[in-house]
Amino acid sequence: MTVLPLVFDAPKRGLPPRHLADLTVAERAEAVVALGEKAFRAKQLSNHYFSRLTVDPAEMTDIPAASRERLVADLMPPLLTEVRALAADAGATRKTLWRAHDGTLLESVLMRYPDRATLCISSQAGCGMACPFCATGQGGLDRNLSTAEIVDQVRSAAAVMRDGAMPGGPGRLSNIVFMGMGEPLANYKRVVAAVRRITDPVPGGLGIGQRSVTVSTVGLAPAIRRLADERMQVRLAVSLHTPDDELRDTLVPVNERWSVDEVLSAARYYADTSGRRVSIEYALIRDINDQPWRAELLARRLRQHLGQLVHVNVIPLNPTPGSKWDASPKPVEREFVRLVNAGGVACTVRDTRGQEIAAACGQLAAEG
Repeated sequence: MTVLPLVFDAPKRGLPPRHLADLTVAERAEAVVALGEKAFRAKQLSNHYFSRLTVDPAEMTDIPAASRERLVADLMPPLLTEVRALAADAGATRKTLWRAHDGTLLESVLMRYPDRATLCISSQAGCGMACPFCATGQGGLDRNLSTAEIVDQVRSAAAVMRDGAMPGGPGRLSNIVFMGMGEPLANYKRVVAAVRRITDPVPGGLGIGQRSVTVSTVGLAPAIRRLADERMQVRLAVSLHTPDDELRDTLVPVNERWSVDEVLSAARYYADTSGRRVSIEYALIRDINDQPWRAELLARRLRQHLGQLVHVNVIPLNPTPGSKWDASPKPVEREFVRLVNAGGVACTVRDTRGQEIAAACGQLAAEG
């Protein structure tokens, strides 16, 4: 059995230099003044980064050249360099591998649908949760990402959509899901700050609505309650994967610290506080967690704890190369979904994207 460390926030490498996106609006003004510039330059910089989506000083012509170079050098240090981008689903899915300032690798995935464009972002490089069926979890935690490194994934994708770099022409990035590499609530302060930068109105932030942001967790119960107390309108997604503690101790080792009941109780607190329905993520694994009795138990426990304030997303497992874990057969998947719905809990199968481009979280980074 994997024993998790008591401290999750234990990066092996240092965070990048301070960046505009790490700072609140007030802190940006203070930073600009400290550099000998007028406070209003902070709003100009913010407008370029969050509204015009640029980090190129040559495009910031409303700022004098000498000031521009100094401000950009100090407040917009390079954060992420694209290593490669792979396309799938006739170009509607774009997975990007990024290299940070210290060589750390991370991933984001942009998915375009007829009615929306969703970006799946990473909050850590690697992950310390040690879930055995997850490529990222098996690689371990490298380090937390900074607030700005999280936000910059979003800024870059927003520019891709604006510039029409995906099939379908110019569009708008509409939805953000914290479902990439890492456990978001193990990097709590930076993730919450990133959510605020993503959702604050331009030019203070990127102007994406809080209700269009989903934060995922494997079940850090105290952090779920803490997130509820932030009084934000983001959606909570809990990666449950099985309704019984015996199996969950193996599939999601953090369950040894916070049981299914504790996690679902925290999720109910989140639903009651935010007024938003909680999503339950359930990766369906052949002969492991796909039995009919587990579907029935899942429905009972969710109805007991969350009533109608819940929706189950069944996720066909995207197996990693060489893994013993595999997706459940489609007839088994259909029966599982039917039983959960019959138990009084809404349940659907999540659309799978990018299977031909190593779409499982962490696969591209693992390949380097």
